[in-house]
Amino acid sequence: MANKTLLVAQREYLENVRTKTFWLGILAVPVLIIISLGAGWVLNKLKEVKTYAVVDNSEPTIGRRVEMTARQGDLRAFQKAMSKTGKAFAAVPDKGELPNNEDTDRLYQAMLDMPATDMQAMVEASKGFDKAKKFQRISLSELELDHLEPAEQEKALAKLVDDEKLFAFFTLGKNPTKDLEGFNYVSNNLTDRELRDWYDNAATQVVQSLRIRDAKIPRNVAQRLQEKVEFREKNIDDTGAISDVKVSQKANKYAPVAFVYLLWIAVFSIAQMLLTNTVEEKSIRIMEVLLSSVSPSQLMSGKIWGIAATGLTMVLSWVGFALIGVWLAPMIISGFDFPLMAVVGDPRYLISFVAYFMAGYLLYAAVLVAIGSVCNTLKEAQNLMQPVIIMLIVPLVAMIPIVQEPNGLVAKVMSYIPLFTPFTMMNRAGGPPETYEYVITGILLLATVIFAFKAAGKIFRVGVLMTGKPPKLREIFGWLRQS
Repeated sequence: MANKTLLVAQREYLENVRTKTFWLGILAVPVLIIISLGAGWVLNKLKEVKTYAVVDNSEPTIGRRVEMTARQGDLRAFQKAMSKTGKAFAAVPDKGELPNNEDTDRLYQAMLDMPATDMQAMVEASKGFDKAKKFQRISLSELELDHLEPAEQEKALAKLVDDEKLFAFFTLGKNPTKDLEGFNYVSNNLTDRELRDWYDNAATQVVQSLRIRDAKIPRNVAQRLQEKVEFREKNIDDTGAISDVKVSQKANKYAPVAFVYLLWIAVFSIAQMLLTNTVEEKSIRIMEVLLSSVSPSQLMSGKIWGIAATGLTMVLSWVGFALIGVWLAPMIISGFDFPLMAVVGDPRYLISFVAYFMAGYLLYAAVLVAIGSVCNTLKEAQNLMQPVIIMLIVPLVAMIPIVQEPNGLVAKVMSYIPLFTPFTMMNRAGGPPETYEYVITGILLLATVIFAFKAAGKIFRVGVLMTGKPPKLREIFGWLRQS
């Protein structure tokens, strides 16, 4: 009996892995992950430079100072690039300190005076010009509007924005030290706030500085008043002492989410493959030929284990791609220091993943092979699949709440529901659960898998040879009562 089951499993496995579509399907997952992770970065790079203008109505004028504050990163990059050519400028103040001195002003003026072509070449050659690559200020003189009154300037700029020749323009109010009346941002793009937020932050720093100066508050006192409270994350280590939280510790706590998602994809994809395979072979009468050589239980078990081997091949291939990605990431992404290898190689997660993958797959495989055996077409199978899909969506929706509270009431209750146990217990691995919970849920899950196999065997034995109209639920329950 075992030999025949093995032969069926071998047939199922080879039938899948020999096809090009199988390997294309495996390749599709890492490609989709790369696209999803890299799409934002690529799309951000492809964004056009946002042009803007500024109407400075303030007295005294603060526009130049706001611009220098906003472009501190660009000024540092410019100072560094110029120093390589032998032209030295004073260093730009650190982030958080306002560039309000003659040295910084000379550096800013030198950047403004540089020919556009030379400046463009410098920006493209250096990684430091982050804002210059995103935002470009067009002066009122370049737009030939500097001779107009402020109201006329705003009217002309509004026309340029409406004609999409300018992305946006800012107006600075007359009395920034007293109120923010007249501070406006004009643009037809109501969704992209990047330019507005960037300029907002710089203007806020300058206005606050002016108000602090007018209030005659000492600089050190002002800095203390503006200091932001940030609590350092600490936890209790294995020795009972309080210690700083490391990046690897936080990564380990959230790692189960990635493992659960991979587990969900693997179980759903492979179980769906089993369902499709069963329905197709029944519809073209291959089942009848196979049943002339093996028993229904041998055929069912062989199909399940053969598809399981196919699934393991898929998962191992994905793991291989993940390891390659971990190896390549530091070479591609500068400053990449996420301890991904430590997370991926954690035995606690790897052992849990393999164990729960097999248990989850066998449980859902038994359900789906039973469904496939009573259906004559994929359309019929899809209708019966709806309750199973709903059951599979529940642990997916609960991923984040459970990883945030791995030992909470919801997590514990779902752990004891066999259909959710593989996903929930995998999700709780970062908690981790108590040993007795692993034991009890494991025994309950194993018992459920055995029961599901027996029930599926009874349905498969009768349903696989049936043709015509699918049986009703009452008939299927009748098969389950048969010895």
